[in-house]
Amino acid sequence: MTTSESAVKPRSATIATIAREVGVSVATVSKVLNGRTDVAPDTRARVEASLERHHYRRRSRRQAVTTNKIHLVFHEFDHAWAMEIIQGVEAAVSAGGAELVLAQLGGRHRPSDPWLDVLLGRQPMGVLFVSCGLTPAQQARLHRQRVPFVAVDTDSAPTESVPSVGSNNWNGGLIAARHLLELGHTRIAVISGPEDVLCSRARVAGFRSAHDEAGLTVDPDLVRYGTFYLDAGYEHGMDLLRRPDRPTAIFAGSDTQAMGVLRAARRLGLHLPGDLSVVGYDNLPVAAWMEPALTTVHQPLRDMAGTAARMLLDLAAGVDLTTNRIDLGTELVVRESTAPPPGV
Repeated sequence: MTTSESAVKPRSATIATIAREVGVSVATVSKVLNGRTDVAPDTRARVEASLERHHYRRRSRRQAVTTNKIHLVFHEFDHAWAMEIIQGVEAAVSAGGAELVLAQLGGRHRPSDPWLDVLLGRQPMGVLFVSCGLTPAQQARLHRQRVPFVAVDTDSAPTESVPSVGSNNWNGGLIAARHLLELGHTRIAVISGPEDVLCSRARVAGFRSAHDEAGLTVDPDLVRYGTFYLDAGYEHGMDLLRRPDRPTAIFAGSDTQAMGVLRAARRLGLHLPGDLSVVGYDNLPVAAWMEPALTTVHQPLRDMAGTAARMLLDLAAGVDLTTNRIDLGTELVVRESTAPPPGV
């Protein structure tokens, strides 16, 4: 084997090897590895590509962190839902002696590379991503700089390379639909979140499975996707409830979305639960105070957040995780917004 062949053998590259290949100084490669922002974007991209080709990893498992800040990154803030996550993370982070920093991506499910440059320039102790995540190249970059990260309620199918905590969304959809079917409803609509988000699809899959159990077919016109917010619940609710063959029950993808459905029902002169049954999702504190009190699927948001934060603190301390994926249970909380359909 020649010297040149040996130099490009995976995992044998040095910083000097990378610098020679890209045509930059060793100092520039070091800046990229350390998350410095004073490197031109095109130069950074070429260095990152070379590091990835050579499977470059530092020898030590973890640098001494220069901050004790955990960054909690949301794809977008939803005040009630996000607050449950924040409180769960804050309790675990405070107990671990760290500080919490909040950020959001303005609705995007992937950060831009310049955004990630700024984050890494702050030398975080670790990062929690909520309903968002990283591209494979971005994951490799954080691994190289030994910044641990964990996903909460991941927006896509979890992989072994990304530690993540979620809940059993499929079961949530199943038990919501079972409850309505057992009450005698046979024409049930579902309004879920974005179709490209894993939890949205999983809840609809569970909803369909409950119908399969009952020997019923889901009307495709009654399956809707949108956001998890009030406006989606209201707009889809108005459209569904104006139909001459309107559903007698609606399973909403979030409690906030269910509030929009309730407003649409009232606008159309329908009464809950006599004319329409509604099931929400999340079991936010406001669900018990709605009128009528909302039947909903309890998703243990604070427990999910706290579990993810403790996983991240372990990774930051150099502790190996026993598992990279944890799914917590979901259960139905029956209140006043569901009843048998009219005439039953």
